[in-house]
Amino acid sequence: MKSSSIPSYRRIWTISLPIILSLVAQNVINVTDTAFLGRVGEVELGASAIAGLFYISLFMLGFGFGIGGQILIGRRNGERNYTEIGKITDNSLYFLMGMGLLLFLIIKLFSPAMLRPLISSDAVYQASIDFLQYRIYGIFFAFGNILLRAFYIGTTSTKVLTYNALIMAATNVFLDYALIFGNFGFPEMGIKGAALASSIAEAISAIYFFAYTFKMVDLRKYNLFSFGRFDWAIVRKTLDISIFVMLQYFLSLASWFVFFMIIEKMGERPLAISNIIRSAYLVLMIPVFAFGSTTNTLVSNVIGRGRTDQVIPVIKKVAIMNFILIGSVVAISALIPNLLISVYTSNPELVQQTIPSFYVVMTSLLLFSFSNILFNGVSGTANTATALTIEFFTISVYLIAAYILAVVLKLETAYVWMSEYIYFLTLGLLSYIYLKSGNWRKKQV
Repeated sequence: MKSSSIPSYRRIWTISLPIILSLVAQNVINVTDTAFLGRVGEVELGASAIAGLFYISLFMLGFGFGIGGQILIGRRNGERNYTEIGKITDNSLYFLMGMGLLLFLIIKLFSPAMLRPLISSDAVYQASIDFLQYRIYGIFFAFGNILLRAFYIGTTSTKVLTYNALIMAATNVFLDYALIFGNFGFPEMGIKGAALASSIAEAISAIYFFAYTFKMVDLRKYNLFSFGRFDWAIVRKTLDISIFVMLQYFLSLASWFVFFMIIEKMGERPLAISNIIRSAYLVLMIPVFAFGSTTNTLVSNVIGRGRTDQVIPVIKKVAIMNFILIGSVVAISALIPNLLISVYTSNPELVQQTIPSFYVVMTSLLLFSFSNILFNGVSGTANTATALTIEFFTISVYLIAAYILAVVLKLETAYVWMSEYIYFLTLGLLSYIYLKSGNWRKKQV
């Protein structure tokens, strides 16, 4: 990409496609867990949603730190200040491993006390605890993957993400089939097997990721993995950006956890329906998330090259590509709802009851295709405090709407999922207003 030119559609696609493929492969884990557990029972299906979201909410603290590192790496890459990239990466590794240990201890020791007041069903509660006690072992490897993901996206070298995610997905599918049902001589562990399979898959993924980096990357160019002394000044600079992203991602996933707590009060069937919807939703969101990451890193890179005039045109280009792709995905998915939902459950009644909610999230994805690009544009400018403010206000409105629809009005599951419309409209509108204001141009990192 020349410093004087706006990234072309081809360049945007070149960066985005490996991220899309890597997210597809990573989401095979989510789909496989949900599909297999849907054949174990509705309790396990619902518990995996609650426990999974509880875990991911904490995991997103590390992911948010990685996004802050990615923004800084992208900025230094745009400045061609390559040696600073290694310092950012090494010190981020130290910080993430420390955070991983803290979260491991929190879930191991305190998750039963934290979840008991929130879950009405004793069966769902016990299954959730069983899941978490095995799932938490993957946190250290997951944070290692976050670190290298930030490095490769920040330097716009995204091809390896595809290979890494394929290895993780293949490992998880095999181990899910073996450990959930007791195939190939493995013990039959049910929901515990799903959690253990995901943790082992993350470990194998991290081993491949680091081995590839040591073998294929010019470590001297980036001063990467020199493993010098911990430099708090570098971590603090990363935290100045990432602390708001960490809180933003935590709030975002925690809000979905609260949303599922609201659904859980409606009964085990609505919870099972919503977990199917969540799994399908996350898969269909993949292009949006991928183009969001591309927006983030391209905005950071062009600002690093001193071309703030290119920020809005870059965001527009990515938004157009994203809408075309997600629109195609939605159109195809809307024609085959029974087929897609049947991946997760063999219960015909459950399939039919899930279809209305499925159509709700299909239409909400069209709104998401724009709002997420605008929001990532805000984050890419490194104005992460503003992004957090936007997220906090949006989530507040979203949860109030969900509570009114589910608890006050006692509407059916599909109507409760309509709160997604409110979320994406609010998020997109606030992000658009901020980007148009031009206040982000003042930020220095």
